[in-house]
This record gives sequence, C-alpha cells and structure tokens, in this order.
Amino acid sequence: MGKLVVESIGDLRSRVGEEAFVTDWLQITQQRINAFAEATGDRQWIHVDVDRARKESPYGGTISHGYLTLSLIAGFFLDSLDIKHRKRGVNYGLNRARFLAPVPVDGWVRARAFLERYEDIEGGAQLTWRVVVELKGSEKPACVAEALNQLYA
Repeated sequence: MGKLVVESIGDLRSRVGEEAFVTDWLQITQQRINAFAEATGDRQWIHVDVDRARKESPYGGTISHGYLTLSLIAGFFLDSLDIKHRKRGVNYGLNRARFLAPVPVDGWVRARAFLERYEDIEGGAQLTWRVVVELKGSEKPACVAEALNQLYA
C-alpha cells in the first residue's frame, strides 16, 4: 500500500473507518529479540536461550516477546504515515492490546492500521487506530492493539 502522505492533521478526519496503511514485512531475528531482552531486562529463556527453546519450547525455538511485537507499532507509524504540516506527535497510550499468536525467531510481521476515531483536542487531534500486526504464514495475527496518538498543528 505504501506510505500515507497527507498535508495536515485535519486531512485524516475524512479517513475515519478506512485502512490507512500496510507496512512492509519485517523479520524478527534473534539479534533483535536479544537486544529487546537486554533493554527491558526480560531475559526469559523462551526468548533468549536458543538451545533450551529448541528442546523445551512448544514452538520448537525461541519466540519474540509480546511487548517487542507491540513496540514495533511506533516504528511502523514513522515509516508509513507522513503528515506534512504538524509540529509534533506523541504516543498517548493503548486502550487495548492482545497477543494472539507467538512470533517465532526469524518470523516476519507487518502492520495494517485502520483509523477508528478522530477527536479534536486543543491544538490538534487525538487519533485512535486499530493496528493488526500480521504474522506471515499464520491465520491469526501476532498482535491486535488499539493505539492512541495525539498530533499537534
């Protein structure tokens, strides 16, 4: 689908209910998983102990942290949404997030984002997005989240 480029925050109002973008596929390597484990302190064996995970994990190897998958959403937005005339944008939070399928090491994910709500706030808008992080080869998505951004003109 490519990058969504709009001139102003207000241009998004007419896109409520639409799919805004689909990202390129991103491979989740063991190196990325290990870096996330170090950054967060979450070094659970199912994520970082390759040998043990091969022997004991029901997935046959290591898997991504759910929160790693969720954290990719911020970068997916930066890569896929360009609002020309805005001063700043902030991640405001999540209303809901669910991890529906494990992402195996070397698995591929991408995001599909739908603009669910546009609300005027002082100086800008608050946007509510439904983000589906798809897992290549899986019927279930890896993650579904309702993410909020505040954008200021």
